[in-house]
Amino acid sequence: MTSKVARTQPYRVGDTISKAKLLPRPRTLTELVAGLHIIFEDNDIEVEDVKSYLSSYVAKDEEWKHLAKFDPHSCIHDHSDAHCFMKVLQGDLTETKFEWPENDQAPMIPCGNEYVQRDEVAYINDSIGLHRVGNSSESPACSLHLYSPPFQDCQTFDQKSGHKVRCHVTFHTKFGEKVCYVSTVSNN
Repeated sequence: MTSKVARTQPYRVGDTISKAKLLPRPRTLTELVAGLHIIFEDNDIEVEDVKSYLSSYVAKDEEWKHLAKFDPHSCIHDHSDAHCFMKVLQGDLTETKFEWPENDQAPMIPCGNEYVQRDEVAYINDSIGLHRVGNSSESPACSLHLYSPPFQDCQTFDQKSGHKVRCHVTFHTKFGEKVCYVSTVSNN
Protein backbone atom coordinates (compact mmCIF):
# COMPACT_ATOMS: atom_id res chain seq x y z
CA MET A 1 0.00 0.00 0.00
CA THR A 2 1.38 3.42 -0.93
CA SER A 3 1.18 6.15 1.67
CA LYS A 4 0.94 9.83 0.99
CA VAL A 5 3.15 12.49 2.49
CA ALA A 6 1.50 14.71 5.08
CA ARG A 7 0.35 18.04 3.66
CA THR A 8 2.36 21.15 4.44
CA GLN A 9 -0.77 23.29 4.70
CA PRO A 10 -3.65 22.67 7.10
CA TYR A 11 -6.96 21.19 5.98
CA ARG A 12 -9.95 23.51 6.10
CA VAL A 13 -13.51 22.57 6.80
CA GLY A 14 -15.41 24.14 3.92
CA ASP A 15 -18.75 24.30 2.15
CA THR A 16 -17.78 22.33 -0.96
CA ILE A 17 -19.38 19.17 -2.35
CA SER A 18 -17.39 16.31 -0.87
CA LYS A 19 -15.73 13.52 -2.79
CA ALA A 20 -17.06 11.20 -0.06
CA LYS A 21 -20.53 11.43 -1.61
CA LEU A 22 -19.17 10.20 -4.93
CA LEU A 23 -17.24 7.20 -3.55
CA PRO A 24 -18.72 3.71 -3.40
CA ARG A 25 -19.20 2.15 0.02
CA PRO A 26 -15.86 0.61 1.10
CA ARG A 27 -16.14 -3.17 1.36
CA THR A 28 -12.62 -3.72 2.75
CA LEU A 29 -10.19 -1.89 5.00
CA THR A 30 -7.95 -1.36 1.96
CA GLU A 31 -10.82 0.29 0.07
CA LEU A 32 -11.58 2.45 3.14
CA VAL A 33 -7.99 3.72 3.33
CA ALA A 34 -7.88 4.35 -0.43
CA GLY A 35 -11.16 6.29 -0.27
CA LEU A 36 -9.91 8.38 2.64
CA HIS A 37 -6.80 9.29 0.63
CA ILE A 38 -9.11 10.57 -2.13
CA ILE A 39 -11.27 12.55 0.30
CA PHE A 40 -8.22 14.23 1.83
CA GLU A 41 -6.54 15.14 -1.50
CA ASP A 42 -8.10 18.60 -1.25
CA ASN A 43 -7.71 21.18 1.49
CA ASP A 44 -11.49 21.42 2.07
CA ILE A 45 -13.18 18.62 3.97
CA GLU A 46 -16.64 18.15 5.39
CA VAL A 47 -16.58 16.54 8.84
CA GLU A 48 -20.00 14.92 8.44
CA ASP A 49 -19.03 13.45 5.08
CA VAL A 50 -15.89 11.87 6.54
CA LYS A 51 -17.90 10.49 9.46
CA SER A 52 -20.49 9.11 7.05
CA TYR A 53 -17.83 7.48 4.87
CA LEU A 54 -16.11 5.89 7.89
CA SER A 55 -19.49 4.70 9.20
CA SER A 56 -20.28 3.02 5.89
CA TYR A 57 -17.40 0.58 6.34
CA VAL A 58 -18.52 -2.54 8.22
CA ALA A 59 -15.55 -3.74 10.25
CA LYS A 60 -14.30 -7.25 9.54
CA ASP A 61 -12.16 -8.67 12.34
CA GLU A 62 -9.82 -10.57 10.01
CA GLU A 63 -8.84 -7.30 8.27
CA TRP A 64 -7.64 -5.38 11.29
CA LYS A 65 -6.98 -7.71 14.27
CA HIS A 66 -3.34 -8.28 13.24
CA LEU A 67 -2.86 -4.48 13.36
CA ALA A 68 -4.59 -3.91 16.71
CA LYS A 69 -3.23 -2.96 20.08
CA PHE A 70 -5.68 -3.32 22.97
CA ASP A 71 -5.41 -0.77 25.80
CA PRO A 72 -8.09 -0.31 28.49
CA HIS A 73 -8.19 3.49 28.05
CA SER A 74 -6.27 6.53 26.90
CA CYS A 75 -5.19 9.42 29.06
CA ILE A 76 -6.87 12.83 28.72
CA HIS A 77 -5.34 14.45 25.65
CA ASP A 78 -5.63 17.09 22.93
CA HIS A 79 -5.17 16.65 19.18
CA SER A 80 -2.62 19.35 18.27
CA ASP A 81 -5.18 21.34 16.25
CA ALA A 82 -6.11 18.30 14.13
CA HIS A 83 -9.43 16.68 13.35
CA CYS A 84 -9.87 13.33 15.15
CA PHE A 85 -12.26 10.73 13.73
CA MET A 86 -12.64 7.52 15.75
CA LYS A 87 -14.45 4.45 14.35
CA VAL A 88 -15.16 1.57 16.72
CA LEU A 89 -14.15 -1.71 15.10
CA GLN A 90 -15.04 -3.98 18.02
CA GLY A 91 -16.82 -3.61 21.34
CA ASP A 92 -18.12 -0.41 22.93
CA LEU A 93 -16.11 2.65 23.95
CA THR A 94 -16.86 5.58 26.21
CA GLU A 95 -15.53 8.97 25.19
CA THR A 96 -15.32 11.31 28.17
CA LYS A 97 -14.95 14.97 27.17
CA PHE A 98 -13.27 17.69 29.22
CA GLU A 99 -13.02 21.44 28.85
CA TRP A 100 -9.55 22.93 28.55
CA PRO A 101 -8.15 23.61 32.06
CA GLU A 102 -7.73 27.25 33.01
CA ASN A 103 -4.52 26.41 34.88
CA ASP A 104 -2.60 23.43 36.21
CA GLN A 105 -3.81 23.94 39.77
CA ALA A 106 -7.40 22.70 39.58
CA PRO A 107 -9.02 19.34 38.90
CA MET A 108 -10.50 18.74 35.46
CA ILE A 109 -14.23 18.15 35.47
CA PRO A 110 -15.80 15.90 32.80
CA CYS A 111 -18.34 17.80 30.66
CA GLY A 112 -19.94 14.85 28.89
CA ASN A 113 -19.82 11.19 27.93
CA GLU A 114 -20.57 9.63 24.58
CA TYR A 115 -21.02 5.89 24.20
CA VAL A 116 -19.74 4.71 20.85
CA GLN A 117 -20.68 1.22 19.65
CA ARG A 118 -19.24 -1.04 16.96
CA ASP A 119 -19.16 0.62 13.51
CA GLU A 120 -20.14 4.05 14.92
CA VAL A 121 -17.88 7.09 14.48
CA ALA A 122 -17.08 9.84 16.99
CA TYR A 123 -15.41 13.17 16.19
CA ILE A 124 -13.51 15.75 18.22
CA ASN A 125 -11.12 18.64 17.64
CA ASP A 126 -9.40 21.02 20.03
CA SER A 127 -12.13 23.66 19.75
CA ILE A 128 -14.60 21.09 21.13
CA GLY A 129 -12.28 20.20 24.01
CA LEU A 130 -10.17 17.34 25.30
CA HIS A 131 -11.10 13.71 25.72
CA ARG A 132 -10.25 10.31 27.13
CA VAL A 133 -11.43 7.11 25.47
CA GLY A 134 -11.97 3.87 27.36
CA ASN A 135 -13.43 0.42 27.02
CA SER A 136 -16.92 0.49 28.53
CA SER A 137 -17.39 -3.29 28.65
CA GLU A 138 -15.77 -6.50 29.81
CA SER A 139 -15.22 -7.56 26.18
CA PRO A 140 -12.24 -6.36 24.12
CA ALA A 141 -12.73 -3.11 22.22
CA CYS A 142 -10.72 -1.59 19.41
CA SER A 143 -10.98 1.61 17.39
CA LEU A 144 -9.52 3.08 14.22
CA HIS A 145 -8.31 6.69 14.51
CA LEU A 146 -7.91 9.17 11.67
CA TYR A 147 -6.02 12.39 12.43
CA SER A 148 -6.00 15.18 9.89
CA PRO A 149 -3.52 16.65 9.54
CA PRO A 150 -1.23 14.04 11.11
CA PHE A 151 0.74 15.17 14.14
CA GLN A 152 3.87 14.10 16.02
CA ASP A 153 3.20 15.58 19.46
CA CYS A 154 0.20 16.23 21.67
CA GLN A 155 -0.50 17.21 25.27
CA THR A 156 -1.74 14.89 27.99
CA PHE A 157 -3.45 16.16 31.13
CA ASP A 158 -3.64 15.00 34.74
CA GLN A 159 -7.31 14.94 35.75
CA LYS A 160 -6.59 15.74 39.41
CA SER A 161 -4.48 18.85 38.78
CA GLY A 162 -5.00 19.92 35.15
CA HIS A 163 -1.21 19.76 34.73
CA LYS A 164 -0.23 19.18 31.10
CA VAL A 165 2.76 17.41 29.57
CA ARG A 166 3.85 17.49 25.93
CA CYS A 167 4.26 13.94 24.60
CA HIS A 168 5.67 12.47 21.42
CA VAL A 169 3.02 10.32 19.76
CA THR A 170 3.80 6.79 18.67
CA PHE A 171 1.34 5.00 16.45
CA HIS A 172 0.86 1.24 16.36
CA THR A 173 -0.06 1.48 12.67
CA LYS A 174 0.14 4.13 9.95
CA PHE A 175 -1.72 3.94 6.63
CA GLY A 176 -2.95 0.43 7.50
CA GLU A 177 0.53 -0.96 8.10
CA LYS A 178 2.16 -1.91 11.43
CA VAL A 179 4.85 0.52 12.57
CA CYS A 180 8.05 -0.94 14.01
CA TYR A 181 9.96 1.50 16.18
CA VAL A 182 13.67 0.84 16.51
CA SER A 183 15.29 2.29 19.59
CA THR A 184 18.89 3.34 19.35
CA VAL A 185 21.38 3.51 22.18
CA SER A 186 24.04 6.15 22.15
CA ASN A 187 27.51 5.34 23.48
CA ASN A 188 28.29 9.00 24.20
